[in-house]
Amino acid sequence: MFDFTNSIANEIKEIWSKYSFFGYRKITAILNNKNAQNNQNKIQENRINSKKVLRLMRKLGLKAIYAKPRTTIVNKDHKKFPYLLKNLEITKPNQVWATDITYIKTSQGFVYLVALIDVFSRFVVSAKLSIALDTEPCLEILRKALKRATPQIINSDQGCQFTSNIWINSLMQKNIQISMDSVGRWADNIYIERFWRTIKQEEIYINPSNNLQELRNQIDKFIKFYNYQRPHQALKYKTPSQVFYDDENKRKRLSF
Repeated sequence: MFDFTNSIANEIKEIWSKYSFFGYRKITAILNNKNAQNNQNKIQENRINSKKVLRLMRKLGLKAIYAKPRTTIVNKDHKKFPYLLKNLEITKPNQVWATDITYIKTSQGFVYLVALIDVFSRFVVSAKLSIALDTEPCLEILRKALKRATPQIINSDQGCQFTSNIWINSLMQKNIQISMDSVGRWADNIYIERFWRTIKQEEIYINPSNNLQELRNQIDKFIKFYNYQRPHQALKYKTPSQVFYDDENKRKRLSF
């Protein structure tokens, strides 16, 4: 009798042996794409879901292997602010922006991408790629974003960049309320975390760049695509720009 579970487990091991940096979601996608190409019937295809793949990978002792440098470095002497988004109903653009820093591994080492995203529309208001994990790139995207609009709240983690006096003072001068994730609560900033996953999976991982300038151009191009062309499921398949702007005459392309 054909053992479907063992067959899937063997396929998972084969995929992981070639691409050990893939997690269960990507392996699930590869399995389903392979089934589609081989014209497998729907009953068999539906049995391959991410939960099943995750369960089998745990049973096999497999997980994605990758280096993950810390991007959140806490300064104990800096003032922290409470998390303001719990149970908050976000109903319009520029009510809440979220900011964060993520790392990107290159052949020359790690670089860092910082962005500000409007939570209601998922519109990336400003972003910058930097070789340094410091406050200045954060301030640069903040200054650029504030030329476009001023949010009521900006949410961040408790990293030293976002608890620094210069960052805090920049927000207070604009009467922007400051919200910070609880320690270890990455889900508090889930909207920008989802954007990191999107840009990495849909662009950076599948189109590796050869140098920093090429990567910078690649990121700029993808963000324009994400803002103005890519339909978003959570927005009922509108683009972020369609939701962010309520006046067609205001619609402009960002220059990062």
